Amino acid sequence: MNITGNTVFIPGATSGIGLGLAQRLKAKGNTVIAGGRRTELLQRIQAEHGIDTIAIDTTDPASITAARDELTARYPALDTLITVAGIMETEDLRDPADLEVAERTVAVNLLGPIRLISAFLPGLLTQPAATVMTVTSGLAYVPLPATPTYNATKAAVHSFTESLRVQLTNSNVQVIELVPPATRTTLMNQQNSEVAMPLDDLLDQVMGLIEADPKAEQIVVERVKWQRNAVAEGRYADVLGVLSGRYRS
Repeated sequence: MNITGNTVFIPGATSGIGLGLAQRLKAKGNTVIAGGRRTELLQRIQAEHGIDTIAIDTTDPASITAARDELTARYPALDTLITVAGIMETEDLRDPADLEVAERTVAVNLLGPIRLISAFLPGLLTQPAATVMTVTSGLAYVPLPATPTYNATKAAVHSFTESLRVQLTNSNVQVIELVPPATRTTLMNQQNSEVAMPLDDLLDQVMGLIEADPKAEQIVVERVKWQRNAVAEGRYADVLGVLSGRYRS
């Protein structure tokens, strides 16, 4: 992915990593469109950051189709999709009531990216060069037991991304997986967490890695390698043990 000169759509860019990427990419000379459900946040982003916005609910196929059609008309050069939208909630698998959390998480974190890619990929394939970036997590590689469905969806998105990349090998579309660690955002109320990476530090490293290797298949910052490489380095059980002690009720 070239660091500049793209037209980028980021559904899930009203806060956290998504908003941070939108700001950083705009500053690098990209045209950026932020997507989200809450119109008041979209209006604030447009006013404060000069980033164009569009309303989209990634759990609703009709909303995705409408956003795709509007963006295709407004931005015929759209060549980059970054699927950031996601939720993270704790679950007690002994409690049948938590099935609702699991279903909601699958709808947002797994079906959302799949539906977005399905909707936007035909248009991306018509561009001279294009990019699909998915956002997974270090928890795709070693799970946090307190958030079982979140972990499972991120592992599934990782697997889906790998298959997508192979299927698009001979196309114009580059497929990238961004693998963040725990980050200081409102996700799981981690904005002040000492075990989470400061958001600006994450964004600095992500942008630096993209710029250093535009052909990268994965964007893996130093802090997440503890999880990302745990199996290969024979540390899986140790990392799982540490994660088992976090957010435990």
